[in-house]
Amino acid sequence: MTHPELRPRPPSPLVEAADERFGAYGVRLLLKRDDLVHPELPGNKWRKLAPNLRAAVEGGHRAVATFGGAYSNHLRATAAAGRLLGMETVGIVRGDELAGRPLNGSLARCAADGMRLRFVSRSEYRRKAEPEVLARLLDGAGASEAYVVPEGGSNALALTGCSELGRELRGAADVVAVACGTGGTLAGLAAGLAPGQRALGVPVLAGGFLAAEIRSLQRQAFGGPAGDWTLAEEFHHGGYARVPAALDAFAADFESRHGLPVERIYVAKLLWALTELTRSGAFPRGTTLAAVITGRP
Repeated sequence: MTHPELRPRPPSPLVEAADERFGAYGVRLLLKRDDLVHPELPGNKWRKLAPNLRAAVEGGHRAVATFGGAYSNHLRATAAAGRLLGMETVGIVRGDELAGRPLNGSLARCAADGMRLRFVSRSEYRRKAEPEVLARLLDGAGASEAYVVPEGGSNALALTGCSELGRELRGAADVVAVACGTGGTLAGLAAGLAPGQRALGVPVLAGGFLAAEIRSLQRQAFGGPAGDWTLAEEFHHGGYARVPAALDAFAADFESRHGLPVERIYVAKLLWALTELTRSGAFPRGTTLAAVITGRP
């Protein structure tokens, strides 16, 4: 992408976080500040969207359509990118019960950036991968000619962008950990790491479906499995956008210790998981962990 306002600033900084909750177990913690890679499209949002935006522009599309829930960071990033590029954006939002209600902060930001929002039923949204349902949703949103980016931005093109994140971390850590929504960042990250490094994903949604999604994405992007990756699936805190008081307090404490603004839906769960896994002895002494900070509050 050559548009000056969409130029990223890679590689993002890698900084050490001295923390006795890790140091007491002989574990070193690094923070990959991918939240600083772009002022409006932080972290994995830039890495997944940039290849898709390039394809949309090169394909002559005037609009980009995508999908998300009411608190979707992906919708916000797509709307911001559309504003910067001068492209129309359309967001198909899960939950027709939201139509007519005041917009929450995330969706209000999308609308302010020019995104046209269309609310659809949860049952129809679940079927959006079916060609006839997708065509009906796009037509109903006035976006039948738009370039379509899937929910969370995760597709084969996105994985090529996320694999660059892995290459930036080659040799820097034994385990590179990232919070997961749709799995695309982990799938690409693992492919970019060097042999001997492991990618660890922390799903923020309950359900245990992510491993199959990651394998499917890697088949689409790379023709088969790529890299060494595992999932720690017990740290979702009740599901997507659930931030119980204990997690919020942990995030506030981490912010105070390290001067890092901690985004609650993804990043807080990642850092909590690494703290708990370290305490339980999951990482041998001498392990260097790198936590990918994918977004900002």
